[in-house]
Amino acid sequence: MTFVVAHLGVFGHGLLVSAEISACTFVLAALIGAFLAFCRVSPVVPLRLLGRFYVSAVRSVPLLVLLTLFVFGLPEIGLVYSLFWTAVTAMGLYWAAFFCEVLRSGVRAVPRGQIEAARALGLGFGQTLRLVILPQALRSVIQPVASLLIAVLLNSSLAAAVGVTDELTGQTQLLDQQYAQAMVTFGAAAVCYVALALCIGRVAGALDRRLVS
Repeated sequence: MTFVVAHLGVFGHGLLVSAEISACTFVLAALIGAFLAFCRVSPVVPLRLLGRFYVSAVRSVPLLVLLTLFVFGLPEIGLVYSLFWTAVTAMGLYWAAFFCEVLRSGVRAVPRGQIEAARALGLGFGQTLRLVILPQALRSVIQPVASLLIAVLLNSSLAAAVGVTDELTGQTQLLDQQYAQAMVTFGAAAVCYVALALCIGRVAGALDRRLVS
């Protein structure tokens, strides 16, 4: 415990960077995933095929492999920017496929009768999606989205494997290399991850109860 208290600043900095990576990744994944979900439910066949291909292809590639391809591949084609944003981009593109499927499951949960009623009122596809489908779909996917955010947070630790040493796992590895206290350092990191995951779960639960009631 004394060791952890003495290095609270290190753990705090790592936790903050992990939270930043997770938040940026989630926002990017949500934006891309929403577009992909639109493609998946679109009446335009090429868009449906595009969305289906993207989801199938990306979900078939391990996240660490995708991270490695981005970190070492982008400089080869002249795209050089920070490791932080390289990791965020790769993870955002990866988790977008999962966000798409979560949102699509919410869309499919909307009773078909409401969609047909909207069409009977003369609403187009875009209006039906925006005014009828999405408000109900979003309410039904709060818990799945929270689970996805927790997965994003936990898998942000893979950024350490491609050189983002500022995040929590990277900082923990540096402390372990310096002091050889693996049980203490990684135990403290595990507590930090659990605390954040529990916070996300509690917020999602409260939001879910508020919207359902």
